[in-house]
Amino acid sequence: MTRRRWLIVPDTQIRPGVETRHIDWAAQAIVEYRPDVIIHIGDHWDLPSLSTHDAPGSKEAEGRRVKDDIDAGNEAFERLVAPMNAERLRLVYNRKKQWNPECHFFFGNHENRLTRAIFREPKWEGMLTLDAMQTPGFQRHDFLRIVEIDGVKVSHYFANTHSGRPIGGSIDNRLNKIGGSFVCGHEQGLLYGIRQYPGELRRHGLVCGSFYLHDESYRGLQGNSEWRGIVVLNRVQDGDYDVMPLRMPYLREKYELGISFKD
Repeated sequence: MTRRRWLIVPDTQIRPGVETRHIDWAAQAIVEYRPDVIIHIGDHWDLPSLSTHDAPGSKEAEGRRVKDDIDAGNEAFERLVAPMNAERLRLVYNRKKQWNPECHFFFGNHENRLTRAIFREPKWEGMLTLDAMQTPGFQRHDFLRIVEIDGVKVSHYFANTHSGRPIGGSIDNRLNKIGGSFVCGHEQGLLYGIRQYPGELRRHGLVCGSFYLHDESYRGLQGNSEWRGIVVLNRVQDGDYDVMPLRMPYLREKYELGISFKD
């Protein structure tokens, strides 16, 4: 198997009223970097209307609608894939080498709010479904499904087998419990680590769970300064890869302001 390039879109947490210019930056990066594999790690739809953290009738919950939440995420996802689809058509039209990336979407705990809402109130079954969340061209994976791609385990997060809660701690601790190279989201910021074994065997762990411009009020004044961006993985093969994080300020300067970094 040949080495492949991945592009990872961490948790985008789209909801009505938040800034979404970063979606266009990611879309342009996809076209520029031409990855072989595109992974959206989940929590694209924030679904605040289905949050159980805000009490019914509270100020925070006032005016929220499930349809508005889903429509906002669908519109943003369409913007994410539109430039890629246009580029693929251009290559076909001009009889150039075709580009057909393998695309995966991993449902996160925020999308799972819809599943839990139906479980709590079965009257919504058949009316509210995950199919309403549109991911055109992407293979969809159930919440907490672990999929191995190029020797790397991928999931929205990896759950502790005893408690069901996300495995935390250092990357070394996660490598021990997950049992191989992995990529996940869910957790704000960026964590990366590598374990070297005798010879050329290496195992990598990557946690990247934040790609959005808005701040979360529940995190307070000092809780919204974490790393945010997308991640490119180069030379992915048999669980080995080279990691290249692209921070939000870099993406903005490159794709919105047109600043060149070649000099």
